[in-house]
Amino acid sequence: MPPRVFEETVLPHLDAAFNYARWLTRNDADAEDVVQDACLRAMRFFSSLRDADPRPWLFTIVRNAWYSRISRHSRTDETWRRTPLLEERSDDALDPEERLLQQHTVMLVRLALERLPADFREVIVLREMEGLSYREIAAVVGVPIGTVMSRLARARERLQTLLKLELKQIR
Repeated sequence: MPPRVFEETVLPHLDAAFNYARWLTRNDADAEDVVQDACLRAMRFFSSLRDADPRPWLFTIVRNAWYSRISRHSRTDETWRRTPLLEERSDDALDPEERLLQQHTVMLVRLALERLPADFREVIVLREMEGLSYREIAAVVGVPIGTVMSRLARARERLQTLLKLELKQIR
């Protein structure tokens, strides 16, 4: 196999890595730091990439970099600084009322996701937003596939409950 070039292999996945890090850290600046640490580690250990798909490998490094930062700073997941996540770009084809409803729905889902424990939040993000398979998530998180499946089911149930509570508070 010809030698792979780091830039061609890893850099196309930086946006996804940042998105994942942002959900883990709940903060854009911290997510940037985590991804930067992860990129340095990825460069250093690039020769260890054995899989054809580098995305789960990079997500694993991002996750490990995040946990390393938490232990270095003696903070728990819940005490990291919080800033609003970037807003999704709204669909320009929507009229103002539909756009407002869409933005409100996105905000409710984000708030509910942020209230999930980190282990539930990360499996939801990896599956539903990043489109990883159960096997890939298991590799990233370092748990058996059955654990991924049960965490995902419990995370979805809890997310649904949180969304129902949010909707009740609005009405």
